[in-house]
Amino acid sequence: MTPHPTVRRSTAPPRRVRRRTVGVALLAAATVLAGSASATAGSAPLSTGGSPQSVVPSELSESTRLADRRSLVVGDRAYAMGDETGLYPATGWHIRGEMGGFWTQPIKMLDGLWFGLDGAWLGKDVAAAKYTSGHAYSRIDYSGDVSVHRTDFVPDGIRATLVGLTFKSGTAKTVKLDVDAHSELMQSYPWGWTAPGAADANLPDTGGYTDGSLRFREQGTPSYPNATAHDYAAFVGSSLRPTGHALGPDHRGPQDPAVICPADGLTPARCDDSLVGKGTGGRLTYDVQLAPGKEKTVWFAVAGSDTGVSSAQREYSRALSNPDKLLKAKADERQQIDSMSAVELPGDPLLQQSVEWSKQNLADSVQEASNLRIRDVNEGKDYPAPVGTVGTARWFGAGFPDYPWLFATDGEYTAYAAVAAGQFSTVKDHLKALRDVSDILNDRSGKVAHEVVPTGDVYFGSNQSAGNTDETVKFPSIVALLWRWTGDDRFRDDMYDFSVRNLQYVYRELDKDSDGWPEGLANVERSGMGAEKLDSTVYLARGLRDLADLAASRHDTQVQQWATTRADDLESRFESQWWVPQALGYADSVDDPANPANDNTPIFQRHWIGVTPMEAELVRPGQPVSPLASPEHAAIALDQRERRCYTGEFGLYHTGTGPTSDPAGNPGPSCDPVVSQVKSERSIFSLNTSIMAVAEGNYGRLGTGQQQVYTTGNARIQLDPNVWETPGAMPEIAPSPDSAANIGRPFYDRSMALQAWGTYGVLWPVVHQQLGVDPDLGHGRVSIVPQLPGGQQKVAGSNIQLGRGSVDVSARLTGKELRTDVKVTGVGATFTIGAVLPAGASVKSVSLDGHEAQYKLVTTTRGVEVQVAARGSSSALTITLS
Repeated sequence: MTPHPTVRRSTAPPRRVRRRTVGVALLAAATVLAGSASATAGSAPLSTGGSPQSVVPSELSESTRLADRRSLVVGDRAYAMGDETGLYPATGWHIRGEMGGFWTQPIKMLDGLWFGLDGAWLGKDVAAAKYTSGHAYSRIDYSGDVSVHRTDFVPDGIRATLVGLTFKSGTAKTVKLDVDAHSELMQSYPWGWTAPGAADANLPDTGGYTDGSLRFREQGTPSYPNATAHDYAAFVGSSLRPTGHALGPDHRGPQDPAVICPADGLTPARCDDSLVGKGTGGRLTYDVQLAPGKEKTVWFAVAGSDTGVSSAQREYSRALSNPDKLLKAKADERQQIDSMSAVELPGDPLLQQSVEWSKQNLADSVQEASNLRIRDVNEGKDYPAPVGTVGTARWFGAGFPDYPWLFATDGEYTAYAAVAAGQFSTVKDHLKALRDVSDILNDRSGKVAHEVVPTGDVYFGSNQSAGNTDETVKFPSIVALLWRWTGDDRFRDDMYDFSVRNLQYVYRELDKDSDGWPEGLANVERSGMGAEKLDSTVYLARGLRDLADLAASRHDTQVQQWATTRADDLESRFESQWWVPQALGYADSVDDPANPANDNTPIFQRHWIGVTPMEAELVRPGQPVSPLASPEHAAIALDQRERRCYTGEFGLYHTGTGPTSDPAGNPGPSCDPVVSQVKSERSIFSLNTSIMAVAEGNYGRLGTGQQQVYTTGNARIQLDPNVWETPGAMPEIAPSPDSAANIGRPFYDRSMALQAWGTYGVLWPVVHQQLGVDPDLGHGRVSIVPQLPGGQQKVAGSNIQLGRGSVDVSARLTGKELRTDVKVTGVGATFTIGAVLPAGASVKSVSLDGHEAQYKLVTTTRGVEVQVAARGSSSALTITLS
């Protein structure tokens, strides 16, 4: 998967519609001020009693342009998206205008939920004053004679979203509360442009009133071949008894009558429903009695199921049984997540805050679905009968609102952030889901499915499609990553056979000319690329080494030797084949091996994948871990990518700029004379920036003009109130010269508000590179060798999860004294601790726990490391520099 191509503006869908890069405006963002007035810590709307109280330590608030910003709350079984005033504009583009509202995988429940107080609708007649993102909840504050605070959250394990309204009045009064709900029961696939499409799959909803709640239902069988009967249901209501109700086709609060989104184009900029919408509506009316000066909270639930009314009603009852208890449980869970990999970065408070929110972003991305009926829909052109069923799948949703499903590429990058955050279980679940789906879809060929909708429809990645080679070769590496961080041999053994088949498939099916460079699609889907891609080659090199390591641990000498022989061969020829001296970088691809005249001709197009040889670390027996790129070429290539032709205000461009003589035209400064047929694409994806941040760290380039440019870039688009759309959420694309800021685009034409993979460029650089945590628990050892970023004197982290235990790490430089402190809790392994020496420094003496210590000086790509064998559960290493 690429950072995704532009969606063509036409009535016919593109061959592969993926994440968008849209617009040409450049947002001039103001300089970030960490801890600004809009980034507020302290009060949080959580309760254990009558009204929400403060129990979560951190939140971010916004008070400007709330109607232009998307809100988001997520649980593992449901999520909801509207705007930050409490209204629900039609959102998203997979099913145009239908990707927002209230969802429970794999179905949508409602377009929205609206609240009217004494005839005045919140969000329109009563303006929202402030929107707040907290850990696991959101809050909207409204002002008026009666103050109202709206708190939304999604309890994990329940297919429901809860909304609490807290009222406060200076006088005793009874207020009339109207609650409008408009249903849109539909499954997440088919989409708007597929055949069949969403209009064919979506059937009319019916509405009813049952025991104080609204009940919506969609039953039937669509008319296209292989469609199955379904029974979708949703309940809306409160534990408070309504005084009245109404049913009808509308009931969208202040969004009646609905403006319908166009099939294409960007006019009108804001609409309320899609052309495929077939929902209905209802209203519940309540009398809410308020005592003077006292708060009163009323909870509402939106719950649903794709297995009928009884299941939906059960989820509804569970949600309303004790909302305060559920909120406290959610808060406690998020506090536990916050406590893991807690870092102290006094020289970079913005990055420290980004670590905090990135851990929450990962937790917010977890999704689960049941009974996935696996079928290959061939990029939306087919709809065959299912070939099998996966009972339960759990995964990191790639992005909200248009990609909250199972992706291989996204999950493989996200896994590095997740292990650094201690969120091991979801990585395991994600890999298991990919394995289970892929084996059913591809008849155990070893090929990894690319894009899996929670219905079980696989849009891309079957044996019959070209496939994404990079994600198949990466799978063994993520298994090895998890095994090294946990020492979980049972998980390794469960994934081992599939990991072997992954690489066997690549050599059997995707190396037709037997040159070792794998063929097929990879992350970048752009014209003019050769059949053999750089990133697939890099990740194959890493995957071979990781598979060899897994095989050795299982005493499988045949696979170990097979993988090692191929890795040795690939690495020995890599630089001579892929390095392009005149470009000061690596080729993006190699020309079609089927054409003898062009066999193995490097093609240089300036795509972001040119950084991957520096980003992917290879584990070789008896050698320091290092990337594939040679140190000499890495320094040249990274220097080049730091220049203005590749790097913008918020990070790394998708495709850098070339000479003005390029046939494609390349606006912007040029770094090299190489002519390309591909136009520059100055869109900054959080993934591109992550790749660059990690690559810089692998070579010890932690300076203010190096890694810090890229960690700061991702932190700003997540946390800078002048840049963000949803406070605290890492987005898919930064405001860029070729990608207008989301906040100025129609809600149905935006990139993702929350994208999990951007956390890779925050958590991995801090935990693995700056704090130097490098476990190999599969072999019973751990290395902790921190490196202080340029210009900083201290970095520290606590409760970093390793297997069933944890470590605390602190590194500081005081004058000529470089110190590393490590505390180990419950980790059964041998430890090596140390530090990377500052450039040009040499060692005068080394002591461990106050006693002179034997040490090794090891030259790595990060620099010269001082390494000492640690003893006991607490170690203090002091290096005196000469």
